Amino acid sequence: MTDEITFYRASERPYGVLSNLYRCTVQFEGREFPTAEHAYQYGKPRKDAVREWLMAAPSPSLLAMAAHGLYHWDIAPGWSRGKLARMERVLFAKFGQHTDLLAVLLSTGDAPLVEVPRSTDTSARFWGRPAGGGKNTLGVLLMRVRESLPGQGVDGG
Repeated sequence: MTDEITFYRASERPYGVLSNLYRCTVQFEGREFPTAEHAYQYGKPRKDAVREWLMAAPSPSLLAMAAHGLYHWDIAPGWSRGKLARMERVLFAKFGQHTDLLAVLLSTGDAPLVEVPRSTDTSARFWGRPAGGGKNTLGVLLMRVRESLPGQGVDGG
C-alpha cells in the first residue's frame, strides 16, 4: 500500500488544493462560489440572511469557523442527514471544473488521503484525523472522487 498523503492548509504545496479552503471558484447549484467551503456551507443556514452573512466572511477560514458556530436553530432542517452528500457533490464540482486540481488529486494514485487539522474539536475529528484520531471523512470523500471522476462529465449541478 502506498504511504498516506496528508494535507490541511490550502497554501501548502502540492496538496493544499485538496483543502476546501483552497481559493478556486466552484459553480454549484447555479451559483459561483469562491471556494468549495463556501459552496458547502451555503446549504447549512436555515435563513437567507444568515446564509448571506456567512458568504460575506472575509476569508474561507472565518467562514468555516462561523458556520461551525451556528446555533441549532440557525441550521437548516435535515442538514446533518444531507451534509455528506452535499460535500461529495461540491467536491465532484470542484475537481470536475478544474483540470489542474484534478491532476493533483489523480497524482496521489491509490495513496490514502488524510486531512490532518491542527485542532481536535468535534468538527476536526469528523472531517479529518488530527492527533488523537478522527474519521477523516473529507479524505474518504476525496478518495471517492479520485476513483470516480476521471471517467465522468460532472458539471456540479
